[in-house]
Amino acid sequence: MKITVIGTGYVGLVTGTCLAEIGHQVTCLDIDQRKIAGLRRGVLPIYEPKLDSLVQKNIRAKRLFFTTSYPEAIQDSLVVFIAVGTPARPDGKANLRYVYEAAKSVATHMSDYKVIVDKSTVPVGTAQAVKKIIKRHYAGRFDVVSCPEFLREGSAIKDFMRPDRVVIGGDNRKATNILLDVFKPIHGMKLVTNLESAELIKYASNAFLATKISFINEISNICDIVGADVGEVAYGMGLDRRIGPHFLHAGVGYGGSCFPKDVSALKQMAGSNGYDFQLLKAVIEVNRRQRSVVLAKAKKMLGSLRNKKIGVLGLAFKNNTDDVRESAAIDIIRLLERKRAKVTAFDPVARRNAVRLLPGTAIVGSAYSACQKKDLIIIATEWPEFRALDWTRIKRLMNRPNIVDGRNLLDQNKMRKLGFHYVSIGR
Repeated sequence: MKITVIGTGYVGLVTGTCLAEIGHQVTCLDIDQRKIAGLRRGVLPIYEPKLDSLVQKNIRAKRLFFTTSYPEAIQDSLVVFIAVGTPARPDGKANLRYVYEAAKSVATHMSDYKVIVDKSTVPVGTAQAVKKIIKRHYAGRFDVVSCPEFLREGSAIKDFMRPDRVVIGGDNRKATNILLDVFKPIHGMKLVTNLESAELIKYASNAFLATKISFINEISNICDIVGADVGEVAYGMGLDRRIGPHFLHAGVGYGGSCFPKDVSALKQMAGSNGYDFQLLKAVIEVNRRQRSVVLAKAKKMLGSLRNKKIGVLGLAFKNNTDDVRESAAIDIIRLLERKRAKVTAFDPVARRNAVRLLPGTAIVGSAYSACQKKDLIIIATEWPEFRALDWTRIKRLMNRPNIVDGRNLLDQNKMRKLGFHYVSIGR
């Protein structure tokens, strides 16, 4: 099947590449000429494990194409995915400008029946708004379907190819059947709903997972007070199949391009419809406050943060990505620098993106350089590489062997045996 994907960010590029991998002929469209020129050469604008080789493979197989031209992309395609960004507005609502612009551009260049698919994360009612936009510019037949994405950065290809579920929302059997054909090679449950349910499933899913994270972080703070171990508590909770073990890892809080934006958007969506979603208000506040928990632990160790030399390991919001959007590590560094601490940071892949957000921060090329002559080290991203560092060497490099492990990444008994003053979250 010939398919167009509009947008070449995380969602669009992974979606387009994986659809090509399962046999479709896919054209990815973006208005950024430099980005498209790079993609045609196999140069990716993002870091996602194994995505670069998959892009190059499907370019060579002539199943994956890149263009900036709407007429070229849309002319022969039956299905058009809209996978553009929906960043948060200052009031927390999703900014749908790029979705609506894409819908208008698609309608302007349509000449026959197509299925327009909202792949971007959008609030309830967006599909109906997209329909109205297309009708203003195109008089022929078309359908709009909602097919939310559930990709995790760092494991996006696996999530696409072996999903827990594929959600398809629509009000026309022909259109939903076409989408079922698109995803036929993908094994996993296919759930067909109405448009509104599909749009809400994505927000509800992310909000629930964010709630689990904030909940276990609250438990971790209680553990610090009463002497319990949050790891043991979380493990005991997770043995209950009604709860499960996932997203019960205490730390510095959630971040990234999805959870903060989607939780805020759902809260605002509820408010716009006259419902006060009090639970999500608490989830957001707990997550914001969790950054300060790390700072408080650092201050307790050092007495004062002013002029102290602190190394931060990790800049990405999670491991296996270069994404620093809403990263807890970035927030922590900013808080440290407001206290006049002297920060040096390192991340295996996120340096280029972090420099734009932290122009005055020293970002170095190795973990050992970040630790040299430091009064304290903060682990802010759960990169497995940090667990494998030579910590005996790092102890010799440091001015004082203090560690705040914001991800509970290291073995606390081992670190203390090595002579570190080591604290973590809720342990």
